[in-house]
Amino acid sequence: MKISGFTFLRNAVINGYPFVESIKSLLPIVDEYVVAIGLGEDETLARVRAIGDPKIRIVETVWNENMQDRGFVYGQQKMIAHYNCAGDWAFYLEGDEVLHEKDLPNIVHALEKNLKNDRVEAFYFDFLHFYGSPSQIGIAGYRKAPRVIRNTIRSIAPDGLFFVVLDQNKKGRYPRAVYGHAQVYHYGHCRSVNKMREKIRQVGRYWGASHTEFKDYGNIDTGELRPFSGEHPAIMAQWLASEAELHFIQNPSYRPTRRDFRNRFRFWLEDTLAIEISKKHFVAVD
Repeated sequence: MKISGFTFLRNAVINGYPFVESIKSLLPIVDEYVVAIGLGEDETLARVRAIGDPKIRIVETVWNENMQDRGFVYGQQKMIAHYNCAGDWAFYLEGDEVLHEKDLPNIVHALEKNLKNDRVEAFYFDFLHFYGSPSQIGIAGYRKAPRVIRNTIRSIAPDGLFFVVLDQNKKGRYPRAVYGHAQVYHYGHCRSVNKMREKIRQVGRYWGASHTEFKDYGNIDTGELRPFSGEHPAIMAQWLASEAELHFIQNPSYRPTRRDFRNRFRFWLEDTLAIEISKKHFVAVD
């Protein structure tokens, strides 16, 4: 069995991504790691090269600045990296997503177990979305998502976050997936306020809409936040100490929106019925 890791990056230093930690967290279990790096203004390319692992294969790219339709440029860059993968499985991690070292054996076992099972096209994982600080997570978004795709099926990534399988040329569907027995630690929303402000300033245009200046993490309904009492991946220790926003303060003038009240009802329903009903970009077959 051969496993390919892949990701795409651009100006990841300026924008505060823990991308070196992300790559290193997956490296132990992959046979190759394809990194598409867009031409930028910082030392992202140099830092990936400095990792010094022969498994890493860099593909240098130029982003289409005219593509400003709902973040599709992210999908383009993701597909460039994916289509350079040669493994049986292709494992996608974004530059702010990290695996815990304790979960790596479970992932390898799941991939090996299902290598010959053609019904399994992907693997989904539990997500921990840290918000405002590394000591709390947000639960309003997706809580499970596929990050491994079988590399012998026709698939595309029209959005950076998910895969679409093409059984026919004009019709797509979400992949059939089983649980990968691991968590993905997502740190994008607990980077320093200054880094988050710069990130939004740089990439907001790719969604074809104007964005107000990011001031802090406080404009959120605390009803969608939960304390995190677990253990972070060991590789994140230095980044958390030097790059993360450590103290969260809610904006005292924030008022819940209709969306917030809908989410509160959803959380109540989940707690009452012991179910999980967040949005999913896969079809579970386990």
